[in-house]
Amino acid sequence: MIGKKEKAAALILRLFLGLTFFIHGFSKFQGGISQTEKFFESLGLPGFLGIVTAVIELAGGIAVILGLGTRLVSALFALLMLGAIVKVKLNSGFMGGYEFELALFVISVYFIFANQSLPALDRVIFRSKNADQDEKVSA
Repeated sequence: MIGKKEKAAALILRLFLGLTFFIHGFSKFQGGISQTEKFFESLGLPGFLGIVTAVIELAGGIAVILGLGTRLVSALFALLMLGAIVKVKLNSGFMGGYEFELALFVISVYFIFANQSLPALDRVIFRSKNADQDEKVSA
């Protein structure tokens, strides 16, 4: 059974994750997406991956805040964080290096496996008989 405290905690985590990625995606566009492309190229990656990353962060952040497609978007976030850790942060070590990206990775993995947190648009849009039964069991 999932209690109200756990649901509230999951909501706080989901909002934090979504807002964090939204802000990072927004900053990539605000600073000039061409700068992001150049940064990705400096890492030996195709520049267009910078645009893809920025879009995933921006749109995905909004989706996670709204609770829409949280599992799928969280999987994309987890992949982005693995890429950031391996390509950019790993050599810096844990402290002052990849600890933030690892925390975002772990939160993202949580939402890949967790039940939906309230309020979430997925619960409204894709409400099923099973969701109704799950709610009754957890109440």
